[in-house]
Amino acid sequence: MRRYWSLRTRMAVWCGAVMALVCGGFCALTLMNAHHHVTEDRRGRILATQLGVAPLIPADRRLPAVLPGSGMPILQVVDSRGQVVSASRELAGKARIASFLPPEDNRYADRTVCDAPGLAGTCVIVVALRVPEAGGDWIVYGADHAVPWYTDLRLLAALLAGSALLTGLSALGAYRAVASSLDPVEAICAELAEITATDLGRRVPVPASPDEIQKLARTVNQTLDRLEAAVERERRFAADASHDLRSPITAMRVQVEEALLHPRETDWPAVSAALLADLHRLQAIVTDLLTLARLDADLGGSDGTGDGTDLGELVSSELTHRGHQARITANLAPGVTVTGDPLQLTRLLGNLLDNAERHAAHTVTVSVRGEGPDALLEVSDDGPGIPADQREVVFQRFTRLDSARSKDEGGTGLGLAIARGIAEQHGGTLTVEDSERGARFVARLPLRTAEEAGRRPPP
Repeated sequence: MRRYWSLRTRMAVWCGAVMALVCGGFCALTLMNAHHHVTEDRRGRILATQLGVAPLIPADRRLPAVLPGSGMPILQVVDSRGQVVSASRELAGKARIASFLPPEDNRYADRTVCDAPGLAGTCVIVVALRVPEAGGDWIVYGADHAVPWYTDLRLLAALLAGSALLTGLSALGAYRAVASSLDPVEAICAELAEITATDLGRRVPVPASPDEIQKLARTVNQTLDRLEAAVERERRFAADASHDLRSPITAMRVQVEEALLHPRETDWPAVSAALLADLHRLQAIVTDLLTLARLDADLGGSDGTGDGTDLGELVSSELTHRGHQARITANLAPGVTVTGDPLQLTRLLGNLLDNAERHAAHTVTVSVRGEGPDALLEVSDDGPGIPADQREVVFQRFTRLDSARSKDEGGTGLGLAIARGIAEQHGGTLTVEDSERGARFVARLPLRTAEEAGRRPPP
């Protein structure tokens, strides 16, 4: 099984590797610079020693066979015939340590030579100095130990120790910094792991520092707020749904049981009619529940690519084909076009009309008009109206105001919730707004733009 390193370890290794590369580059540059300077210093010492011997070469002076002094740098003098005429004690009686000559345009040249005569097992820097004479040029060779690549062991040890220390400190610092940064994340994870469906009131701790972790914690808490609200809404919905479904089922069961207790005295046509009414109510509730589930899943909504729907024509057609329990007054402006599903928009209008007719005293007013970028569909009645503090409550599922229960028995308690869901699915809103009398529901939907009119739905 493949094992993965933690983020702390990965960051520590990454930072340590980067610091090691940086230190490696610094050490290489330092050693190269030190090697160059030490080499130049030794080359200068050799040349200075050679220049001290050069004045002794003229024919009127005799060079000793063994030059005075010992140790590095060492010298060897070669005459114009290529014979060694004088040398340091270390090279006395030895062959030439080198055969290269300075170029014609320069008096000296240098090379690194290994295993030269008399210097076996070592490498030296050899400088060849030309001394012009009447009978031919003489060559003075000077040599000193070659500088190793590391220049000096103490310098190499110091660089390696410093690099190791910096690499270790970088890795440790990265590990501790990441660990400190991830402590709030671990606290968030620990809290989330303990939150259950029955304990959604808990929240993750929010760090004090205004950074990305704080933003994450706030986002998680906002998500938990929405989740808690959704779960609480579903709990209330389930409780209300079970109550509204239980009532007709209980009524049907009681009617059937009473009829079976006295089958001869039972008015079966009346029982059948009562059962059919309750079944109709059950069917309406189930249909509305399925519609709400479909809206919650955001299925079948408008995607902005459908055909335009003239809202005035849609309202006029619906008012023509449906029966009315109250007098309907229509004020429909022409040319108010929206993009959406006509069936869904008809359902929105129908639910608003059903609600208005159940609460109207005499008249229901329907109007369609454009207002800025929106199309407005208004349905108002002359009934008792809705208190300002209850205007959002009426859109909750299975909600009926106490003052309206006696007149709202024909509804399922889901019509207004479905109507708002359809409006929101079409990018609009549905609210209760002020009116002189009764309730005034206003649906605002985006008007169809020229771009949407020219856009065709995908095949």
